[in-house]
Amino acid sequence: MTNDIQTHSKKSVPTFVVLCLCLPVLLTACSSDNTSDLQEYVTSIKARPKGRIKPLPEITPYETYLYQVGHLRDPFTPFIAQEEASLEIKDSGLHPNLNRKREELEQYSLDSLSFVGHIEKDGKTWALITAPDKVIYRVLPGNHMGSNYGEIIAITEDSILLNEIIPNGVGGWTEREASLDLVGE
Repeated sequence: MTNDIQTHSKKSVPTFVVLCLCLPVLLTACSSDNTSDLQEYVTSIKARPKGRIKPLPEITPYETYLYQVGHLRDPFTPFIAQEEASLEIKDSGLHPNLNRKREELEQYSLDSLSFVGHIEKDGKTWALITAPDKVIYRVLPGNHMGSNYGEIIAITEDSILLNEIIPNGVGGWTEREASLDLVGE
C-alpha cells in the first residue's frame, strides 16, 4: 500500500509542475495592450468645460445686544404680585375639576387644534375640530378642549370661545379667556 501512495504522488508532481508553468502563460495571453477606448474616454472627459464653484457666503459679524432692564419687567419676579396671589387663592377657591373624566381633545394643546367648520341642527351648533392625529371631532358648548382645562363657552360661525384655568405661578389657579378662530379666515 505504501508503494501505491508513493507511485501516485510521483505522478501528480509533474502534473502540478506543468499546471503551474502553464498558468502564467494563459494569464498573459488574456491581457491586452489595446486600451484606446479608455484613452478616448479620458480625453473626452478632460475636454469638457470646467465648472465654477460658488464662493463661500460672507460671514456677517455677530452684533452684541445690550440688555437694558429699565423698561422691562424683571424676569425673576412672579407674574402676579404675592399679595394679590394670596388673596386670590384664599378668596376665589378656583381650581380645575380633577375628578371629571377628561375628554379626547384635552390631550392636545389649544394651538395644535384647528376649528374647520360648524354644523347647526335642531337649534344646536356643533363645532368641527381637527386634532393633530387628523381626526375630526364634534364639540358643543360645555365640552372641554386644550391642555389647560378649557371649557367651551360659545360657538359662533367664525370662532370658539373658551374659559381656561391656568396656574398663576404661586400655587393657585386663575381663569383666562381663549378663542380658536376658523381656519381660512
